[in-house]
Amino acid sequence: MHMADALLAPAVAATMYVASGSVAGVSIHKLKKDDEPQKLPVMAVTAALVFAGQMINYTIPGTGSSGHMCGGMLLSALLGPQAGFLSMIVILAIQCLFFADGGLMALGANVWNMAFYGCFVGYYLIWRPIMGSRLFGEGKGAQRSRIVLASVLGCVLTLQLGAFSVVLETSLSGITELPFGAFLALMQPIHLAIGLVEGLVTAAVLLFVYESRPELLQGVTPVSGAESKRSLKATVAILAVIALLVGGGLSLLASSNPDGLEWALFGNAEEGYSENMGLDEEDYGVSSTAAEKACAIQEATSFLPDYAFADNDTPVGTTVSGVVGSALVAGVALLICLAGGFFRKKHSKI
Repeated sequence: MHMADALLAPAVAATMYVASGSVAGVSIHKLKKDDEPQKLPVMAVTAALVFAGQMINYTIPGTGSSGHMCGGMLLSALLGPQAGFLSMIVILAIQCLFFADGGLMALGANVWNMAFYGCFVGYYLIWRPIMGSRLFGEGKGAQRSRIVLASVLGCVLTLQLGAFSVVLETSLSGITELPFGAFLALMQPIHLAIGLVEGLVTAAVLLFVYESRPELLQGVTPVSGAESKRSLKATVAILAVIALLVGGGLSLLASSNPDGLEWALFGNAEEGYSENMGLDEEDYGVSSTAAEKACAIQEATSFLPDYAFADNDTPVGTTVSGVVGSALVAGVALLICLAGGFFRKKHSKI
């Protein structure tokens, strides 16, 4: 769902920067009061895992499209909405600047569409109410069921909201090639299917964490008498290995079909599917001086554009992108936390 700069007018892009920046500011203020030092390594490794997971496009059968996880629900369930939101900003900014994935002018909109809904709407409207309820009864089995339900419902709802925002933003940008109703009719159903898959993937990861260290999940009270199967270090190490394997290995198996947004814009007629909105991939949307400047910056900073070496498309480029990108995300997340004083153990004054 990474939007390109051509899909936004500068005024709309600036508005979304202000909106996302405001939420980031509030999140930073909240995290300065945090007192959970175990979140520091968890934030780094889960951010890396989401970056790697976003490299895996899975085919949506019968459509000619594919999807990839956003990760907001996963991060907020593990870190809380504020830390999850800042982690998503790190992921999306690194994707944009170093891998030319999503427009730089559109970064504020991409943060809002892919991070705000998953981290805040998904957490406060879906995750926390379901995990705080007695739905399915008591015990570990009931908690597992609640995790699966909250993961699937949360991912479906937040991807629907993100897809709707994309349509609304392009409409406000005055892109007449994308009539609101027709574009909406393409974006919502395909992202419903994508959200269902992401929900199941999110549930699988959260169930692993629940079995390993249930106290790492937000709003989950460990069942009395139940012991954690793994230490915190072991759990973090396993998640780190998974991130490297996904980014450096499984990413080679990603679907070549266009993702939900690209599919809606350009279709997939080459593979015998619909043209959908039928836009010209080389000339669509709106052009602006701001977008041209943003593109120039991206060209200068992206050393692995489209997750590949700039001079060839060997699969090694994808592997390197997955490993380097995951390490960058983890490292930057750690640096931001340390510089901002997040998750420090607070000592009470006597």
